[in-house]
Amino acid sequence: MGGEGTIGPMASASTSLSTPLSPAARADALRRMGTEELDVLVVGGGVVGAGAALDAVTRGLKVGLVEARDWAAGTSSRSSKLFHGGLRYLEQLNFALVFEALKERKLALETLCPHLAHPVEFLYPLQKTGIDRAYAGLGIGVYDVMGAGRGVPSHLRHHGRRKTYEDFPSAKPGALTGSITFYEGQVDDARHTMMIARTAAHFGALVASSARVSGFTRTAGRITGATVTDLETGGAVEVRAKHVINATGVWVDEIQEMIGGRGQFRVRASKGIHLVVPRERISSRTGIITRTEKSLLFVIPWGNFWFIGTTDTDWALDLAHPAASAADIDYVLEHVNALLLDPLTRDDVIGVYAGLRPLLAGEDESTSKLSREHAVSSPAPGLTAVAGGKYTTYRIMAMDAVDAAVKDLDAGTGPSITEDVPLVGADGYHALWNSRRLLAERTGLEQSWVEHLLNRYGSLLPELLDLVEADPTLAEPLADAREYLRVEAVYAASHEGALHLDDVLARRTRVSIETWDRGTKVAEEVARLVAPVLGWDDADVAREVEHYVARVAAERESQTQPDDLTADAARVGAPDVRVGAPS
Repeated sequence: MGGEGTIGPMASASTSLSTPLSPAARADALRRMGTEELDVLVVGGGVVGAGAALDAVTRGLKVGLVEARDWAAGTSSRSSKLFHGGLRYLEQLNFALVFEALKERKLALETLCPHLAHPVEFLYPLQKTGIDRAYAGLGIGVYDVMGAGRGVPSHLRHHGRRKTYEDFPSAKPGALTGSITFYEGQVDDARHTMMIARTAAHFGALVASSARVSGFTRTAGRITGATVTDLETGGAVEVRAKHVINATGVWVDEIQEMIGGRGQFRVRASKGIHLVVPRERISSRTGIITRTEKSLLFVIPWGNFWFIGTTDTDWALDLAHPAASAADIDYVLEHVNALLLDPLTRDDVIGVYAGLRPLLAGEDESTSKLSREHAVSSPAPGLTAVAGGKYTTYRIMAMDAVDAAVKDLDAGTGPSITEDVPLVGADGYHALWNSRRLLAERTGLEQSWVEHLLNRYGSLLPELLDLVEADPTLAEPLADAREYLRVEAVYAASHEGALHLDDVLARRTRVSIETWDRGTKVAEEVARLVAPVLGWDDADVAREVEHYVARVAAERESQTQPDDLTADAARVGAPDVRVGAPS
């Protein structure tokens, strides 16, 4: 897979470049949470919870972070994978939210995680003459000006019919009169969230996934900690904390009920789905953003694929495993096909994923009109809750939650500094990227693989090369998921907190939605690669593979069902593997 040569000096990292989220580190974190009083316990390992843990620990606080399943297992792995200001919010004249989001986009792309995020160009097709260009051009123009210099090129361009069809050859003939192109930011949301948790651990936070809060402790009416169940062993830990932050997203109300009632705001879950289709099925130089009768539809470039979405519908069923129905899939296909010469069919769909947005409930019944802004409240002494918002503004939400929490702590805690704290892997990334040709020569890897690894691990690359040096077979691609190297599976378990096969295939990589078989063919190979790290025997490997195959089958079945109710019933037939842990 590469030229002659040895791994060379890049592989000789005698010590880890950052604190790994290893099985041993997780066990130690839970042990310490049971013996040391924390300043802040954050509940919820999505992007906001991980962000709150990082914010708090970099203020000098003693912090714990627990997540019931895997890092980013819920909403934070199922977004449109964009850092964006939000054109729809501009249309609602919510300039403050747009400006805030554009500032955060710049921070992410330029400072906080340039190894994970990058600009991506989009085309907004115009379907009417005159008023369409004037209306869309004004809105996108204001958006571009507001975002000028904020992480992406300020290169808004108006194009006529000929240039539009040159850029978007798959467009239906005669359907478009022109287009406008502009830039947004793109990120792998699940990897980004995991990296935030890992960065928090690097600065001293105690972090543990598969650790579910099953109750809260009180002293004189004040929340003073929580009971945390280790879903891997069945053991329980009593965690003492001066303050608890509830950052559980769509589960905020459920956690609130544990303390005896609702908080000062209510959350409604809105389901959004995305389809994954092969890149060759749509010929376009750029991504595409177009309007629907309810919202915007994105056709997002993602390596050899397009992600197409999303929907925006109320969801009141299983929160852990939202299901995409046949109606959802048909809705997305209908709207994207309105633009395409060669319509997509269900046979073109490689993967589907569904996620839930935690929206602040309002009077309007349409979830597309509920607030995308966030709220922070203190529903009980010693407890802060945060919900709402959007992925792009996670850092602001986290900061606001910690600001509320520290009012309850001893004086002397400083303000947030996360604006200036790059995630692990960011420092040195640009220098390594510029040296990627030399890295390929030194390591024997093809340059395309070096680029792939740098854009997923940044300056943590030597940690993977150490593993390859110890076992050169890890430099080979996975047999039935050849866009990833074998070392990435091992590293997911040894350094990135993956505890189960699903964690590796659905979140540390995107094999579950990027292969026609959705990862079932590579499942056993990956399970055997991570088995030594996670202490699995043959029975454990078989159980993990069986569970993963059942999960894929349940998702496929749900996607043939006509509506949410029947889709949900099909999907819950394969419960989370962690549910089977001893209790």
